[in-house]
Amino acid sequence: LPKAAAVLHNTFEGLDPAIDAHFSATFSRSLPVGPLHLLAPPAHPTPDPNHCLPWLDRHAPATVAYVSFGSFMAPPPAEMTELAEGLEASGAAFLWSLRDEVMGLLPPGFSERTKGRGLVVSWAPQLDILRHAAVGAIVMHCGWNSVVEAITAGVPMVCRPFFGDQRLNARFIFQVWEIGVEFEGGVMTKEGVVRALEAVLKGEEGKRMRVKAGELKAIATRAVQPGGSSSVNFNSFLDLV
Repeated sequence: LPKAAAVLHNTFEGLDPAIDAHFSATFSRSLPVGPLHLLAPPAHPTPDPNHCLPWLDRHAPATVAYVSFGSFMAPPPAEMTELAEGLEASGAAFLWSLRDEVMGLLPPGFSERTKGRGLVVSWAPQLDILRHAAVGAIVMHCGWNSVVEAITAGVPMVCRPFFGDQRLNARFIFQVWEIGVEFEGGVMTKEGVVRALEAVLKGEEGKRMRVKAGELKAIATRAVQPGGSSSVNFNSFLDLV
């Protein structure tokens, strides 16, 4: 990489000045061009086959926890049970995007007992959900794309990383940016889920997180505007090729 003419990153200047400086010193040209989903948004509206957005419309601002572990990840079966029991015990509204093949891991009667305040679907339009005013937190695996999407929506994160860069991303979320929390002991328990959702959705800590997340959202938005750092960097990349 140090020998490359340029290195592009799906991030944006100002998210972490120390990393910006390190990359600038390491690579001949470091070009943060993100968030890519803002720099080059979809040409057409994302489908919502499970009617997630109308369901969110019925909830008050910042009261819903969105739960998603990405397209390929699923928590271990024991943690799936703990997460479901924690969501049920918390009393919080939640929208859970859960693949069909792991739906069977939910406790018997879970969907019936949480009907109305909980919605479990096999697929959800994540970007649109994160941007919805009703969403106050995302319970996630801390994959980088999802982290950036949450930041640009100003949504605090409840972190359960599994492997690779997810653990480092989680550390930045709750130690550096202070826009999220981790589960005690690094795994999900019923009590841990209740405490995390209470802190982020109802507590003063959650309010502070939303303020800080909103500040990062503003930086990201400016970066992709005409003349913004990511727009300028992307044009520099086009000049190179």
